Amino acid sequence: MKDKIFNFLLLFLLIFLTINLFSKKETENKLLNTIIINTQSAYTIPASIKVDIKNETLTWFTFNTCDNFSIKKDSNIIKYYKCENIVIKSWETYKLDFSKDFSKFEDIWKYFINLKKDNIDVISQFEIENRGFFGKFFVFFFYAPIYNLMAFLLEITSYSLGWAIIIITIIIRLILLIPQHKMMVSQRKMQVIQPKIKEIQEKHKWNHQMLWVELMKLYKDEKVNPMWSCWLLLIQMPILLVIYNVIVWIQDTSNIYYLYWFLWDYNMLNISSNFFWINLYWIWWISWIILAILVWILQFIQVKLSMMYTNQNNKKTWVVLEKKKDSNSYSEFMPDPEMLNKFMLYWMPIMIAFVTYSFFAWVWLYWWIWTIFMIIQQLFVNKILKK
Repeated sequence: MKDKIFNFLLLFLLIFLTINLFSKKETENKLLNTIIINTQSAYTIPASIKVDIKNETLTWFTFNTCDNFSIKKDSNIIKYYKCENIVIKSWETYKLDFSKDFSKFEDIWKYFINLKKDNIDVISQFEIENRGFFGKFFVFFFYAPIYNLMAFLLEITSYSLGWAIIIITIIIRLILLIPQHKMMVSQRKMQVIQPKIKEIQEKHKWNHQMLWVELMKLYKDEKVNPMWSCWLLLIQMPILLVIYNVIVWIQDTSNIYYLYWFLWDYNMLNISSNFFWINLYWIWWISWIILAILVWILQFIQVKLSMMYTNQNNKKTWVVLEKKKDSNSYSEFMPDPEMLNKFMLYWMPIMIAFVTYSFFAWVWLYWWIWTIFMIIQQLFVNKILKK
């Protein structure tokens, strides 16, 4: 049970750090506290350039995308793909999206942004960088295959983002079926041998070296691998990270750079994010509450199944030891089992629902299918381990 809590907290920490790591850091250039240009400080090929222009004056600001705005690389000037007059109200922001012109930003260099009109002259800059070894490895083996899989699924589902997410979730779960099965079996065996583990902990609580020797011997005799859950976590993290980034940027035109040849007729403009009664890219508090409750229910069922087993008398019982009434102290290596029960069964599903509360609606859909699949697999594991 401690392994489950540790793995959950580790997964939460990794997701938090990853989102912060891959979040787009912006640089801003201020001049006279009037017009501000925001963009990323660096891009990698293929570069999907996006520039935010914020008006912090008390009057409306008007400019032409061809006459007043440009991006320069040495003496070369890159204009916006269409010429139009833009009006930005006070304290509002307008986004110029160059993602359709990603082919114009294939040179590794420093680029300068210039917005000039009348007495306003704002300059900012960004840099195009090449991916390092790990970046190329990640894109080639993870991002590109999963993006093309999503593109193929969108084509066969009439560009329904909801059904594509459901199918790709099932595919990923099937790929992880055997590792997940071994992890569940290992966790169940770990739970069942808790009395033996506690006995060893109590017997050698003052001799740590002997304690670990005896534990390793027990794991070997019982054919239990406590590291299975950690290995599965390491396998899942890059996959979950890629799926998140693929779906978030699914309509970014620079992704054409990664398309395989047989998807030449793929058209990302046809993608529909509407799925039954919700838009998968909505962030709406009413749908959040409904979706959070459903996630909590599914997580509760899954955790409940993982913590129950059928004993020799054909009665379902907790696999985690209950606290003895006459016991006032526990080994420093064994927390109060009753507290662990309550945390796993009640608080962990609430924490998962709370964490996913701030994400888009499609994250909920993905988590539903993921958890339902785990419930079915857990039922199967419980059945085969019944004896």
